[in-house]
Formats: sequence, C-alpha cells, structure tokens
Amino acid sequence: MKAFLGFVKKEFYHIFRDRRSLIILFGMPIVQILLFGFAITNEINQVKIAILDRSKDATTQEIIHRISNSPYFTVTQLIEKESDITAVFKKGMVKAVIQFEPHFDEKLLREHRASVQIVTDATDPNTANTISNYITAILKDYQRDLNQNVTNFSTITPQIRLAYNPEIKSVFMFVPGVMTVILMLVSAMMTSISLTREKEMGTMEVLLVSPLKPYQVIVGKVIPYILLSLINATVIILLSIFVFGMPVKGSFMLLGAESLLFIITALSLGILISTVAKTQQTAMMISLMGLMLPVIILSGFIFPISSMPVILQVLSNLLPAKWFIIIIKGIMLKGVGIGSLWKESLILLGMTLFFIFLSVRNYQTRLES
Repeated sequence: MKAFLGFVKKEFYHIFRDRRSLIILFGMPIVQILLFGFAITNEINQVKIAILDRSKDATTQEIIHRISNSPYFTVTQLIEKESDITAVFKKGMVKAVIQFEPHFDEKLLREHRASVQIVTDATDPNTANTISNYITAILKDYQRDLNQNVTNFSTITPQIRLAYNPEIKSVFMFVPGVMTVILMLVSAMMTSISLTREKEMGTMEVLLVSPLKPYQVIVGKVIPYILLSLINATVIILLSIFVFGMPVKGSFMLLGAESLLFIITALSLGILISTVAKTQQTAMMISLMGLMLPVIILSGFIFPISSMPVILQVLSNLLPAKWFIIIIKGIMLKGVGIGSLWKESLILLGMTLFFIFLSVRNYQTRLES
C-alpha cells in the first residue's frame, strides 16, 4: 500500500511539473466557462441605432428619449431622409433605424393611431428579431403610459422591415460564418501541422540549408494550402448559391480577392503557430482550442459582439475572423464595394504582415540558438 501511495504521489509531482498539463487541467475550463458565460447570450446591449424623425414633435422626442435612455440602445445618428437608411446600413454604422411618420403627434391626438417603422439589418436574423422585439416593447410601454386615465385609447403600431433578409433565412447568417471557420481552421491548422512536422522530424534544418532561401521554403510549403483553401471557398460559395439560394449582390472578383486575403492571413497565423509549437500535437491543440472557440464565439458569427462585455469586444477586434465576416456579409448580402470595406481589408492586411514579421523573427531566433 505504501508503494502504491508513493506511486500516486509521484504522478502528482509529474502533473504539477508539466505546465502544459496544468494549463489544460485548470486553464481551459476557466477560459471556456468565462467565454460561454459572458459571450453566449441572445440579449442585446448598447446596440447602435439611427433615427429618422419626420415629425419632430413632443411625442416622438419622448419616445426617442426613452429608447436612448434604455440600456439596450445607443442613438448614434439622426438621418434626414429615407434614402440615407441604405447608406448607413451599408457602412455598418447601425443595426437598426427607427422611422417616425410625419405629423405623428397630431395623428395620435386626432385619429388615436400612428405608426413607427423599425428597419433592422437582418444579415444577422436572430439579432434583428431581438432588436425589433425590444423596440416594440419600449413602444408598448410608452403606449400603456399614454393611455392611463383616458377614455379614447391611442395605438402606436410598429411596422417591421427586415433589410437584406426579409424572409429571415438563417442560412444568410451561417454561410459567412461557416466559410470563415472552415477557411481559418483548414488554412491555419494544416499549415502549422505541416511546418511542425518538418521540425519534429528534423527535416526543417535540412530544407533551410538547401539552395532554397528560407522564405522560398515557407512559401513553397504554404502554396498548396492556398490553392486547396481557394477550392474550399469556391465550393462553399457555389453550394450557398445553388443549394441554399444565398445571393451574391456584390462583385465576385472582390469576393475572391477578399477570400484570398483572408486565406493568406490564416496561413500566416498557421506559420506563427508552427514557430512556437514543438510537436504536431501541440500545433493541432493550439489551432483547434486557440482558434475554433474564439472564432465561433467572438467573431460575431452567432452571438452579437455589442452584447458582450467590453473586454470581449476588445478581444474580438484581434480576430481576423470578425473582419472577414463583415466583409463577406457586405459583399454577398449588401452588395457593397471596396469603398465600404477598405478599413476591414487594411486590418486583415496589417494582421498578415504582423504575423509574418513575428514568424520570421521567431525562426531567426530559433536558428541562431
């Protein structure tokens, strides 16, 4: 029995000496529960909206005041004409526009009935429905307060309009997200495993001392994955169009160029992972656990980023997937061009250059040591 207890004690010592095991045992559950607890929510918080008030009377001002004072919405724009609605949606500046009809107050007093149009960006149908429901609830609360101690009840009728996805097809949300997840995992994981395999087998040093220059070795390793990832992207887009009926309102050429940029970004991230991973197993674990969960949870694929805590919103900006999903939805669903997507494209390009810089530095440090 004493020998057995000694053996168990030895195993505990082995576990506590191995930092990677401790991180997996205690770190991953903590990270996962925090991510799932804070990020996975169907609630909304501080959603940016715009107001088109064609009445500008006391009643509409009171309703706007109530909406802006709620914890759910932030009024960031006051627009003057209906044609501006499409422009603010294409720029991605707001998630909803509330439009008051002319003579709103007068219609409530004389006809006891007036309408409010709620236009939501339905490229994310779940969030669009939630926003509509929350605004409708605020209008109902105001209507209830308005009808207290009166005999002739007034009715405020919300009219819901879903921009870009009037049929509320969930595939419009899932296709961009699934495409992003697949390209990120295939590109980053396969590249990191391929390069780590060369290191693990000891053939990377042989390649680096060959007549080929180091950058030629790296480029030669990743070119096949660029082509394979482009094939994956093409298959996903064709399936989404011909099987699920998803539109591509923008330029196919721009869509292909942006997909190629994201693939190169993911590949450069895979190269970076290979510089810190010593084994293929470690590279796979970093790629799966370090990329898959954040991409699904923090990229805006399923859950609205604006509803997350501030620290998670900041972290989401560090994910290439977030910016690519914005690009894909903009091109496929909104039909926007590079004029509206230049910022997201520059961010992806900057991330790519940063990952490559870190990878080159890590490789040089490793070779010198």
